[in-house]
Amino acid sequence: MTVRPTHILCPHAPVPALPLEGIIGVIAPAGPAALDTDKAMAWMRARGYSLRVFPGVYEKDGYLAGSDDVRLNDLHAAFADSAVDAIICLRGGYGTPRLLDRIDFDLLRRNAKPFIGYSDITALHLAISRHAGFVTFHGPLLNADLLGDKQQPTESSFFNMLRGQMKAGSVIAHPVAYPLTTIEPGIAHGRLLGGNLSMIAATMGTPYEIEADGVILLIEDVNEPLYRIDRLLTQLRLAGTLHKLRGVLVGDVAGVDGAALEQLLKQTFEPLRIPVLAGWRSGHCDPNLTLPMGALVRLDAGEKVLVLEQDVVVRA
Repeated sequence: MTVRPTHILCPHAPVPALPLEGIIGVIAPAGPAALDTDKAMAWMRARGYSLRVFPGVYEKDGYLAGSDDVRLNDLHAAFADSAVDAIICLRGGYGTPRLLDRIDFDLLRRNAKPFIGYSDITALHLAISRHAGFVTFHGPLLNADLLGDKQQPTESSFFNMLRGQMKAGSVIAHPVAYPLTTIEPGIAHGRLLGGNLSMIAATMGTPYEIEADGVILLIEDVNEPLYRIDRLLTQLRLAGTLHKLRGVLVGDVAGVDGAALEQLLKQTFEPLRIPVLAGWRSGHCDPNLTLPMGALVRLDAGEKVLVLEQDVVVRA
């Protein structure tokens, strides 16, 4: 089955490409983590980049990386700083939903640049998509992924996407060592959006919930048993969200039996008659591939292919 657009989708705005010898800002909008600054600086310097670490990265307020004010100020400051070419989050954890109703989305829109993270950072991806309208990137965190020496193509996927090697028409490569599974065949064109399933569900009923019309939904999660994954998907189904989708790309669902997950996905999505492809290495996994949130893509679940249908960064 082929799913075709029923109306014209407006692409999210691309962001400026990460230039060689650029500056990457580091913020901690969610949970705390100890940053080995010298190691981080050396890692980026070896790849031709500099780091600008914002103050909240070094703070800790219980399960948060600093107070809400500190974390919000760093988010705004990193976007407002014209010397910063891209922003990467230190870690996930929890904390970004507490900031959503205080974010200056006009400031972010005026200073759009690559913004990268996953897990709890999903709340920011959803909010920026809805209220600022530019492409962001579901990709590695600084501590757990890049400095954690995750295997290729974690690093190459990250830099290729941000530097602009991936153009409209490019196939987003997936490592052959990790086979993909077609849950429901077919072709879908739509805007790729989503991330952590728990966070997608947590924002439902708020002004920051996912705008699901015409979306190819990315979902991933960790430390959630199968019945909780079932509960989260059922919540989205009962909310009417799943019925608006054009397709589904299932990332890593860590800690869940693969055969049982496939059965649940089949039960959930088969009645919707949309393409579903599972096993994509994005999320709490190694490797962890970078994906453009808000970008137009084509998903061919039968052929196990994901193709960019717009440029996601533009070079100056």
